[in-house]
Amino acid sequence: MSEHRGGEIIGAFIVGGLIGAALGILFAPARGEETREKLGEWFDENKAKAKEKLEKLEEEIKQRKDHLLKTGGH
Repeated sequence: MSEHRGGEIIGAFIVGGLIGAALGILFAPARGEETREKLGEWFDENKAKAKEKLEKLEEEIKQRKDHLLKTGGH
């Protein structure tokens, strides 16, 4: 599997998890205002974490790509 494809899969997994958690909050039995407040707080808390994880993933993929280019894929 290519490094680019692996990064796409991991990125999709992270985004899918974030969307799933958000949907879980939306469909939880609570008042609309309370749910929106919880969802807003959750997004605020996790936006920075997700961005940091994606930046680390991007750097790791770049390093692996550079290594593969230097070693000729060996």
